[in-house]
Amino acid sequence: MVGLKPSEVPPTTAVKCLGAGTAACFADLLTFPLDTAKVRLQIQGENPAAQSVQYRGVLGTILTMVRTEGPRSPYNGLVAGLHRQMSFASIRIGLYDSVKQFYTPKGADNSNIAIRILAGCTTGAMAVTCAQPTDVVKVRFQASVRLGPGSHRKYSGTMDAYRTIAREEGFRGLWKGTWPNITRNAIVNCAEMVTYDIIKEKLLDSHLLTDNFPCHFVSAFGAGFCATVVASPVDVVKTRYMNSPPGQYRSPLDCMLKLVVHEGPTAFYKGFTPSFLRLGSWNVMMFVTYEQLKRALMKVQMLRESPF
Repeated sequence: MVGLKPSEVPPTTAVKCLGAGTAACFADLLTFPLDTAKVRLQIQGENPAAQSVQYRGVLGTILTMVRTEGPRSPYNGLVAGLHRQMSFASIRIGLYDSVKQFYTPKGADNSNIAIRILAGCTTGAMAVTCAQPTDVVKVRFQASVRLGPGSHRKYSGTMDAYRTIAREEGFRGLWKGTWPNITRNAIVNCAEMVTYDIIKEKLLDSHLLTDNFPCHFVSAFGAGFCATVVASPVDVVKTRYMNSPPGQYRSPLDCMLKLVVHEGPTAFYKGFTPSFLRLGSWNVMMFVTYEQLKRALMKVQMLRESPF
């Protein structure tokens, strides 16, 4: 590593995991209201408590929530969201390159698209398995409606939500919706990581852009759009199933069939606009921050290892 710049030194797995988790938390802080609006739009028509409140569009949903539930309502579930990102993103993004290298045959110059997709599916599934309880709690908070000062929430706080769900629904309740979430996040992770990987590689190989902010921005924007298009149907089913009371749906497949029968196939793309606004902006903020954090962390590591 002597004589190399931080940008030229391959980041370690620990640096990637720490950088990915931190960057994802930063992106969540800035885009969380869009995610909450997406959840409210996705469950509209299902939640009896929300029958008197109709949401229209992204901005309309956020404004309605602020007016009826207070200015802090778009950030319901933020703590669980940060718990989720620190564990979830660290695995699915931080371990992506390592898993991709593991699947790549020895002697191969580059990983083909099948290997990249397999790596994305693997890290996405691993991340969901570890972080599912945080996602369940986040969705429950985002979906809960509080109308007026006299009403109250089911959970007094994030830790109370973990305890209450475990007590009332068993520990299986904390992993409710794991299979649709694994499906959803395998798809999202493939779309995000593989698209970002390929676009960035093509831009660098063709010398259209260098490895800097414009390259990261374009790659991340493309990744966010692809992820939204392919993952929206699974995301709607996942949100409905995770937010449902015990017994409402027999399985994720039952949830999907009832959704089609009662609301039509267009229901699979409920909340598409906030999903895209959120995933697009989230990807841009996360990947740009992630790339800068990797370089900064490697610079710190090099300074610590330097004898001078």
